[in-house]
Amino acid sequence: MTRNPLQWLREQLQPKYPSPITKDVTVTRNLRVPMRDGVEILADHWQPKTGGAGLPTVLVRTTYGSHTLTTTPIIRPIAQRGFQVLVTNSRGTFGSEGSFDPFRNEREDGLDTLDWLVEQPWCGDSIILYGVSYLGYTQWAVADQVPPQVKAMIPIQTESSVMLDFLRPDGFALETPFLWSFVIDGQEHPLALLRHPALTRRRTMLRRMRDLPLEQADQRAVGHRIDYFQKILAHDADSPHWAAADHSGRVPDVTIPVSSIAGWHDFFLPGQLRDFKALQAAGTPARLTVGPWAHSMASEPMTAGMLELLDFGMSHARGEQPVDREPVRLFVQGTDEWRDFQTWPPEGYSPRRFHLQPGRGLAPEPPANSTPDGYHYDPADPTPAVGGSRFMFDTGSVDNTKLEARPDVLTYTTMPLEHDVEIIGEIEAEIWFRSTLRYADVFVRLCDVRADGRSYNVTDGLTTLVEANRDTCAKVHLFATAYRFAKGHRIRVQVSSGAFPRYNRNTGTGEPRSSATQLRAADQTVFHDPGRSSAIILPVRAGD
Repeated sequence: MTRNPLQWLREQLQPKYPSPITKDVTVTRNLRVPMRDGVEILADHWQPKTGGAGLPTVLVRTTYGSHTLTTTPIIRPIAQRGFQVLVTNSRGTFGSEGSFDPFRNEREDGLDTLDWLVEQPWCGDSIILYGVSYLGYTQWAVADQVPPQVKAMIPIQTESSVMLDFLRPDGFALETPFLWSFVIDGQEHPLALLRHPALTRRRTMLRRMRDLPLEQADQRAVGHRIDYFQKILAHDADSPHWAAADHSGRVPDVTIPVSSIAGWHDFFLPGQLRDFKALQAAGTPARLTVGPWAHSMASEPMTAGMLELLDFGMSHARGEQPVDREPVRLFVQGTDEWRDFQTWPPEGYSPRRFHLQPGRGLAPEPPANSTPDGYHYDPADPTPAVGGSRFMFDTGSVDNTKLEARPDVLTYTTMPLEHDVEIIGEIEAEIWFRSTLRYADVFVRLCDVRADGRSYNVTDGLTTLVEANRDTCAKVHLFATAYRFAKGHRIRVQVSSGAFPRYNRNTGTGEPRSSATQLRAADQTVFHDPGRSSAIILPVRAGD
């Protein structure tokens, strides 16, 4: 048990990898890598100063620039530890030829890059695919068709269909793809860091997400059209437009060993768990590590990725076995300890219903006859996003006291627990719901109410209803989690109609999200009676 999630991981590998091999590295800039259509992309080759020919090569493919403040801190430590690194710039970015079309060219360009790499005299016989977020997605784009020199891949906080989970018709997650559109649009500006929308321009971006219609937000913010932003508004996840960006169907065909690093509060978690399950079902050698962090290209997730590169990646590159461990390693929040399992979801946890009760209670017993609860939802004053799986700021588990004081948020809470209750696995809620409007959202959040009365979010999810003006059982898929509610704490469920701007607010009109201009308020009703029993289904450890 440790308060530092990474300390224990480091201790496991310390005897095998005690220190960096060298702090002196050399970089060959602007190598030209030919693509099949004649486009040339630029790449940098890193190696230890003592020479790297024949050493294992780590391939990193990025859209954020091969020698920027975003990428260099990731690459340099790898070369310092005895690897070669080839880092390439996506087409249309940072000097590479062609036009940048996010996600849709990464398969062909990645396969062409590998074909070129294996022909280089310095490459050697071992290649490892590595990277976080978009840099990890580029691994999935080619993973099923790599040459034999590729020995392993380590995708960090990413998944095989990356942004598509944000574009679900039943729950459009606005904030992350919106902000990322502006990140990539301005990333090559000389003052890019000072113009970063999620940092120095946060308030401006919040106003732009609030102003309608959304399709004009790019013009209002930067004075020109951003193609990717317009595409996320125009095309849902199931649109043929995104077919070239979705590699989830290829995951079962991957045969190289895969070690995935995920975070309980990372917005890519659902897809990353799906990819791991597909690998295990196909019999592919795979490991999964899930820590208590949110999405980040620095700090804890990247440190965990480096540890896996030194162990899992280097071992496979050398034809050795990594440090022995179970396939699944999870950080159990609430206990601050790592736990190993054979599969995801792990055995020994069974679904148990906790029913919403009259008087705002929550209990395993079905509810008695009761009148429903209600609240007024106004998209002109949308229920705000507080913590959770967000982009760059206000992420993770935070105090929900102010949020729960709002009149548009209902809470249902157990009595103080008589013993610990541990949950690990997938979570779903069934909320019987009715709105005065046809269109409405249902947002459900699971919280831990501590002994001092403060409520902290554990996990959540949202679904959009299109027949909400009749009694409907809204099935809400929350993010999976591993959490122990301590004795004396209470389990709480929030029900509301949004988490803006993380999710796009429901205007109540049914207008297309790109062109909607009207806002209609609604009165929402949540039922909890024998015929309409609302509940959250938790994967509870046997005996709890």
